[in-house]
Amino acid sequence: MQDNVVRVLDADSLPMWRRPWVLLGVMAFVMPLAFSTWMALLNNFVIEVANFDGSNIGWLHSLREIPGFLAIGVIYVLWYIREQALAVMSLLLLAITVSVTAWFPTFGGLLVTTLIGSIGFHYYETVKMSLELQWIKKERAPQVLGWYVAVGSGASLFAYGFIMLVWKVLGWDYNTIYLAGGGLALLLTLFCWFAYPTFEAPVKQHTQMVFRARYWLYYSLQAASGARRQIFMVFAAFMMVERFGFEVHEVTALFLINYVANMIFAPLMGAFVSKVGERNALAFEYIGLIIVFCAYGGIYMFGWGVVIAASLYVIDHLFFALAFAQKTYFQKIADPADIAPTAAVAFTINHIGAVLLPAMLGYLWLMSPAAVFIFAASVACISLALALMIPRHPVPGNETVFSRRFAAEPGE
Repeated sequence: MQDNVVRVLDADSLPMWRRPWVLLGVMAFVMPLAFSTWMALLNNFVIEVANFDGSNIGWLHSLREIPGFLAIGVIYVLWYIREQALAVMSLLLLAITVSVTAWFPTFGGLLVTTLIGSIGFHYYETVKMSLELQWIKKERAPQVLGWYVAVGSGASLFAYGFIMLVWKVLGWDYNTIYLAGGGLALLLTLFCWFAYPTFEAPVKQHTQMVFRARYWLYYSLQAASGARRQIFMVFAAFMMVERFGFEVHEVTALFLINYVANMIFAPLMGAFVSKVGERNALAFEYIGLIIVFCAYGGIYMFGWGVVIAASLYVIDHLFFALAFAQKTYFQKIADPADIAPTAAVAFTINHIGAVLLPAMLGYLWLMSPAAVFIFAASVACISLALALMIPRHPVPGNETVFSRRFAAEPGE
């Protein structure tokens, strides 16, 4: 990363491709490229090579979420490293780990590589959120974040299309594909390091932990979101392999459909959030997820077939793309200097359920897969109740629908 420092407010003087929003876009491509390579092969790799069952996969994902739970440590790392540098270094760690995943085809080996790669993933995600909210203007944030979702979907689409081609047509094995996907992510990350200057945000961030009572609704939304998302990530794709016998190219085809849909609809979702506001957008998401999770349970209770299961998986993924509305809600209510430390605190809160639930629900899965998805629907109900507490026009001092009423009470 170049030594010269450029203020974000002055970045318009740089060539278009060297501006901060483009750097965020490149990194938004690199992370899902690496992660999707790892994830697309994971369920087949652990079942066919490492002989995992539902309990094993639950423990693997619980361990993977521990660095997310410890994301609050980012605050202290930022005493010594700029956020931008930490984001790029985290991507390097993730890319290298993905490259060598197939070298450790045992339960213990996968636990170690997954943990190391997860540190890179979660520290990047924490810092990325902070940089996005600092570098992008509030009025443009929903649309720009929607485009970043589309860029990430494009990266995943590229990864899954590539995997389908080389697995089915060229006969590549797990090791070769992991090396290729992780290696390309590594090269692009090095480009991010050497091609861009260091950007300085308009507001200097606090360098200590920030936990404010007025952000309680945002923290609560994050906690529920983490629990609900993790159930989907761990068990929805696992179901497609375990119950319906999907092979690598079939799982990858399902992911491809997901990301084509996201590339098309994510920018529209950004416009949708701008038009209807965060409260209505999130309520729409959570109502949809309640229906989807209940339908997942119906697959086991009523014996619904693979077409319904695959359709639900795609619909589920589309609803999750609306989660960036939580970011724009926080951006509107936050003190600008709170963004970096609060991003770390929120990411830790987001991973409380993500650490605890997969291993616990892995045992429940052995008894009743339908019960796992009914539990997820109940968490989505909690998320819906929380979303309805967001005011139509959130600003500092009007963080929830209760804020102005309490502020108006005598003596407050």
